[in-house]
Amino acid sequence: MVSQAFDYDLVILGAGVGGHGAALHAVRCGLKTAIVEAAEMGGTCVNRGCIPSKALLAASGRVREFKDAQHLAALGIQLGAVGYDRQAIANHAQNLVSKIQGDMSNSLKRLGVDVIQGWGRLLGEQKLAVKTADGEQTLTAKDIILSPGSVPFVPPGIELDGKTVFTSDGALKLEWVPDWVAVIGSGYIGLEFCDIYTALGSEVTIIEALDKVMPTFDPDIAKIAERVLINPRDVETRAGVIAKTVTPGSPVVIELADPKTKEVVDVLEVDACLVATGRIPATKDIGLEAAGVETDRRGFIPVDEHMAVLRDGKPVPHLWAIGDANGKMMLAHAASAQGVVTVDNICGADRTVNYRSIPAAAFTHPEVSFVGMTEPAAQELAAAEGFEIATTKSYFKGNSKALAEGESDGVAKVIYRQDNGEILGAHILGLHASDLIQEAANAIAQGHSITELSYCVHTHPTLSEVLDEAFKRAVVKA
Repeated sequence: MVSQAFDYDLVILGAGVGGHGAALHAVRCGLKTAIVEAAEMGGTCVNRGCIPSKALLAASGRVREFKDAQHLAALGIQLGAVGYDRQAIANHAQNLVSKIQGDMSNSLKRLGVDVIQGWGRLLGEQKLAVKTADGEQTLTAKDIILSPGSVPFVPPGIELDGKTVFTSDGALKLEWVPDWVAVIGSGYIGLEFCDIYTALGSEVTIIEALDKVMPTFDPDIAKIAERVLINPRDVETRAGVIAKTVTPGSPVVIELADPKTKEVVDVLEVDACLVATGRIPATKDIGLEAAGVETDRRGFIPVDEHMAVLRDGKPVPHLWAIGDANGKMMLAHAASAQGVVTVDNICGADRTVNYRSIPAAAFTHPEVSFVGMTEPAAQELAAAEGFEIATTKSYFKGNSKALAEGESDGVAKVIYRQDNGEILGAHILGLHASDLIQEAANAIAQGHSITELSYCVHTHPTLSEVLDEAFKRAVVKA
């Protein structure tokens, strides 16, 4: 029951996946809850990220599959000419967004969460103003969670016009399919759009500022990913250069420069350019100064391990921040986990998030997924703490289900401690990698050793046996 001193037990600023999950959990915990949203229900994930991109990947993936005559012939299948309707694919993505928006709104209404449409700003630690279409109202709450999400980062020198030069927000509308598109950045967003565009017939040039493409991936996975996802397709890679300037038009003109000297080394003229250089927190104009809170230079809100907002290094009473806004792990499901943990802490628990157990995936064809540490990161930890690591791999080429599907390109890699078998990381490239990684993620969360996992029974014949084989190989090696 809400304290008579406040309008609500909890007000959440932002109705993305993190804020939505926090609201649902808060109601289950008996808190009178309101959620404030300035734009669409679902935030970045539902409207401009996970959901529409997966719809585009699903449709474009079918096009790629049906055009692969050699693969189909190996299965005894013959097809005629394969075409696609660009607008229908775009509509598929938008229809999915609309459905999930509605589902999220309905779930909040059913549970009695007040949804307030408007721009929210802090007026202090337990008070905020909401500017709505009807004017401005003031809300008070015993606790406030900040979950404003993020926006695409556009480096200096890059000019957007939304038509020929755009971020992922614009690309998800799929207003056209360029003949030649440059993709700046080779992280998960860049790789997924490279997959979409090449499946639909575009040539792609990937521009990466660091010395190699896919720099955040485990090196072994990146090497195989380049062989499977890039080399066989109409993709050129330009690593070790920055897009110093990007000028929209027909053509789009891109000046490539040395990252250190900033001297121009080449000029590209392409039909379109997708800027996939990451995201930054949307923390401007939400009233942080009213609570005496300063962000870091990138705009992230400082928080402690319990998600409490920090002011001068100390927790601000009753003020919390989750999701992309705190920069701990910019993933929708990480935001959701943080929201649940925060509500539990508001209710008197002492909970934290185990980020090493949170998986991530690129939904390319085939998929790439990981959880925990890369091998170089694990080696650094081992050197610092004085233990030895080991790795084990198994390949989709030896998996009966992958062979039956004719999709045998792939590998699973597990990184673990030699002394006690603790799993430090797992990385998978292959068919349904995004689903397979969950077993390793759960094992890390529950503290299961690689020896314990080697005794688990996996259904035969399934792709899950790829990880089963890796676990068993580790035990044999030991």
